[in-house]
Amino acid sequence: MKTHLSKSLLEKNRKNLKYFKRHWSLYLLLVLPIIYFVIFRYIPMAYIQVAFKKYSITKNVWNMPLADKGGLEYFIKAFSNRDFLYALRNTFLLNILDLVIGFPAPIIFALLLNELKFKAFKRVTQTIAYMPHFLSWIIISGLMLQLFAPSTGLVNIVLQHLGFNSIQFINEPKHWVLTYILIGVWQSVGWNAIIYLAAITGINPELYEAASMDGASRLRKIWHVTLPGLRPTIIVLFILSLGRILGSEFDRPYALGNPLVKSVSNVIATFVYTNGIRGLQFSLTIAVGLFQSVVCVIFLFMANALGKKFGERGVW
Repeated sequence: MKTHLSKSLLEKNRKNLKYFKRHWSLYLLLVLPIIYFVIFRYIPMAYIQVAFKKYSITKNVWNMPLADKGGLEYFIKAFSNRDFLYALRNTFLLNILDLVIGFPAPIIFALLLNELKFKAFKRVTQTIAYMPHFLSWIIISGLMLQLFAPSTGLVNIVLQHLGFNSIQFINEPKHWVLTYILIGVWQSVGWNAIIYLAAITGINPELYEAASMDGASRLRKIWHVTLPGLRPTIIVLFILSLGRILGSEFDRPYALGNPLVKSVSNVIATFVYTNGIRGLQFSLTIAVGLFQSVVCVIFLFMANALGKKFGERGVW
């Protein structure tokens, strides 16, 4: 029995060695990404402990004294801070609206592009749609002011000429939220649609031919062939989107926000910038960032389990 096991183990090792010799170049390509993640992602994780300690610029992170209340002092301070609670609420609100409105937009856009018969028009439309992705949010905020400013914005000038009252797109919180979401959709819809267009090209053309022979209309083909073919891609991207439900960009709300709408534009990223970088409260903001990361991981695991429940492979 032992002889048989040792022989099978030797055979397995030979196969593994033979496989490695054949594909060594692929493993070599992984060396640099692994080094990057170790140096810039895993080693800095040692500083997570600052959330549980009293920060001192003169001391090593390992020698800093433990914070009060068993190391939870700054977590308690965060949840006692009204600005943080508002930032937490705004982050959830804006991300959920982004998910509800922004997530289906590239899917619909990709389906529409796929139905276009004129290839030249399709290429031009796709290029125009994904060009905003390469604009910085500072440039986009300038465009927003030119279009939606209360008295000098193009949209309000047109509304006034048509006899309507001007709309405070960027000065009133409820209008600002809608403007923020729609601008985000405009900026990302073309770029995100590329993934779905690539997935559509992988669908077997024979399925469309069979649907045509059965007399299916275009809408029927989309519903019964294209969308089922896109389902695995949609599930994976939805899981990743849910994993960022408490994550927040800094540049987008910071560039598009202003003091008049701070009640809805202040998110966790801007709170960390204001209190951590400008306010020098490093322990407090690291505690906030750690809380944010833990919640995102929990949502990611929940979304992955939900995806597997629907019969998909999930992220892992």
